[in-house]
Amino acid sequence: MTTNIFTGVDALPRGSAPSTITEGCIVLEGGAFRALHEEGILDVLMQEGINFQCAIGVSAGALSGANYISGQIGRAARSNLTYRHDQRFVGPTALVRNAGIIGFDFVFDEMDKIEPMDKARFYDPKRRFVCVGSDVETGLATYFDRDTCGDIFQAIRASASMPYVSKPVEVDGRYYLDGGSSVKIPIEWALNQGYDRIVVVRTRDKVFRHDLSKDSNPKRAFRFYRKYPHFAQALADSYANYNKECDRIEQLEKDGRIFVFYPSEPVDVGHVESDMEKLGQLYYRGVDDAKAQLPGLRAYLGM
Repeated sequence: MTTNIFTGVDALPRGSAPSTITEGCIVLEGGAFRALHEEGILDVLMQEGINFQCAIGVSAGALSGANYISGQIGRAARSNLTYRHDQRFVGPTALVRNAGIIGFDFVFDEMDKIEPMDKARFYDPKRRFVCVGSDVETGLATYFDRDTCGDIFQAIRASASMPYVSKPVEVDGRYYLDGGSSVKIPIEWALNQGYDRIVVVRTRDKVFRHDLSKDSNPKRAFRFYRKYPHFAQALADSYANYNKECDRIEQLEKDGRIFVFYPSEPVDVGHVESDMEKLGQLYYRGVDDAKAQLPGLRAYLGM
């Protein structure tokens, strides 16, 4: 039997994370509804009082990261597991209103009335939030810092606007699409910022790599984005670059420079997965994976 709402949604955790700040940066991969695994991990970290000073997220990871910086346990998962089948969120109404598959006006306006975001904590100057967008003119990644971007929520919208099914989003006078088109896991940004402790939250298992003979489709990118050749090139190269990012992260982990949360098994959900029980199970797998890896994280952080 299929349902429009996850049957266990009322049991999702609630509450605010402690006000403590953990030095370092948490790097959040995107992946649309695969990010429910990530949200399970972040909820456990908040419950454990592990609240990193900085969060940087790409696409769905930007949405997860905003809720993490605001310290609201369960809020991100509750939204996805309650409203996935609401057409204002995903579907025709969202498409008409937002020129994209996800209804960000619903995410940032209607959902905020139902469970308001803690804006005071989100804008706490002791905390830092960054999201990544891809400039459609240059094809390059732009790192939107909460404290310097004209509208960080517009930047999150841009970061999570999927190519092919969304129109470019204007932020500070330029146009952007999904940050994952240029950088899917912004580990190099965190390293270049000089953070001594970096935690990466993946939404794919450790061995996953794109099969470039099947997954890459450069002709489609150049045909669809012929007016934006630099963006088309970035999109065409994105899977190969992702594989390189995965290799880089694996080596940094071996060297003890970073800590990585991976799904314990391959994640078999679609970008806009409709099976709510499957999505709920993915969230709780994230919870279980986080708890299993907490001792290793505490050792890495020296806690």
